[in-house]
Amino acid sequence: MTQSDNSTSPPKTLLIACGALAREMLALIEANRWDHLTLECLPAKLHNRPEQIPDAVRAKIAASRGRFERIFVAYADCGTGGLLDRVLEEEGVERIGGPHCYSFYAGANVFETLHEEELGSFYLTDYLARHFETLIIKGMGLDRFPELMEAYFGNYKRLVYLAQTEDAELVAKARAAAERLGLDYEYRLTGYGELTEFMERAAGQREKMGNG
Repeated sequence: MTQSDNSTSPPKTLLIACGALAREMLALIEANRWDHLTLECLPAKLHNRPEQIPDAVRAKIAASRGRFERIFVAYADCGTGGLLDRVLEEEGVERIGGPHCYSFYAGANVFETLHEEELGSFYLTDYLARHFETLIIKGMGLDRFPELMEAYFGNYKRLVYLAQTEDAELVAKARAAAERLGLDYEYRLTGYGELTEFMERAAGQREKMGNG
């Protein structure tokens, strides 16, 4: 018998991601049997402290060098004001395109239309709908200081739930979140959007994408 040629195996690849994307990314890895992809997530609570994201990503990259042939980052700019891109340029690592997860879930063109329709839009994803109480209410201190509600959300007009899955329980949570914030409610089923394309790129099944 002839030994199999391991040189044809896909490169061992690390995906460094926001914890808010873990469920969706693991689902794509499992569905496509991308066994050469390893997912390691940073805490989703960095969603409220974007200035900490660049250094956290840099540290994760440094700790992973030598263990993987390729590294990709599943963070958009996420409020870092370009600082994450500076880190990734220095490290020679590619990230998913776009300014934030709302954009790549909806698709850049659709999100731009939503933004133009109503500048005062607050967005939820499946993850944020599921953890609204922890990340938004408690995370922003609104449980302790409800008087801050007006300061944080007074300029918003509507809540747009960008849903990755069809889940009645999450729809109910998103509606309740809109009511709690005093905002109009809108539902958009986006699926995984451009996250799928990024994962295909990381898996070696798609040509290089720009950072958007």
